[in-house]
Amino acid sequence: MSKPKVEIIAEAGVNHNGDLSIALELIDAAADAGADYIKFQTFKAANLATKKAEKALYQKKSDISNETQYEMLSRLELSFEAHQLLLERCQEKKVGFLSSAFDFDSLDLLSRIDLPMIKIPSGEITNLPYLKYVGKMKKKIILSTGMANIDEIQEAISILIQQGTEQKNIIILQCNSEYPTPMEDVNLLAMTSLAQKFNTQVGYSDHTLGIEVPIAAVALGAVVIEKHFTLDRNFEGPDHHASLEPEELIRMVQSIRNIEIALGDGIKKPSTSEKLNISIVRKSIVTACPIKQGEKFSEENLCVKRPGTGVSPMRWNEVIGLYANKDYNKDELINL
Repeated sequence: MSKPKVEIIAEAGVNHNGDLSIALELIDAAADAGADYIKFQTFKAANLATKKAEKALYQKKSDISNETQYEMLSRLELSFEAHQLLLERCQEKKVGFLSSAFDFDSLDLLSRIDLPMIKIPSGEITNLPYLKYVGKMKKKIILSTGMANIDEIQEAISILIQQGTEQKNIIILQCNSEYPTPMEDVNLLAMTSLAQKFNTQVGYSDHTLGIEVPIAAVALGAVVIEKHFTLDRNFEGPDHHASLEPEELIRMVQSIRNIEIALGDGIKKPSTSEKLNISIVRKSIVTACPIKQGEKFSEENLCVKRPGTGVSPMRWNEVIGLYANKDYNKDELINL
């Protein structure tokens, strides 16, 4: 049975910097790279953070350091009209449109444009009212688990299911919510632990620098890969420095597709390409010296050499003690 294709989500997030033209360029870049989806973030600053909430340290380092989180979020909001234009561009470019919603109004907005699935960001995994609201939507859900422990994940999944979401429609993403994520904090094997614990499909949301970790996640069984990207890592903004640029996104997508093919079906058998080499690389029983017809085959007058077109060396014990049915020269394949 063939495995499902890995869904690659190019995470634009807020890397549009509040500029619709940049957001549209990001869609074009995601489509050109071969991503299955591009994902934005949908929120209203007034619903997401208090006016005095501080920014994360990584945001302070990479953005306007003296502004509050609320001020930053206000600059990065996308209107309903912007969402419609982005959705139209995605349809034109034949790339799926997704967004993470951070509040009820934003969930309603995404519901109005009828997205195929809801992405729950890591920060909402302990938001009971939000989880209940999402669960009642009864859609396919991708659940990021950055900063969460196993009990918090269990509780979030239980709430979603209690509200009407089917367990089979939940995909859990291993995630680390530091930008960029240090390699020692990735804990990629937690993804396989989540699959075993919750009996769901799993994936990986990546915030490391480079593309090797998401590629490794595919080899470990991820069915979804999410990776931030930007048009230019030098842009001012909270997430640009931990994002891929378009050429890197192309390489990641191509590498993931190669790994998908390379994983195969799991059945150990000679491949089509290597079958041609069997007769060249394997060996046969051959004569170690001239042998006369009627002479007994022995360990002294036989040996094993290439090519593999004659009697298999696995029949060695069967051959020893038989009598030659013809005269043989040295290095000649025997026949029985």
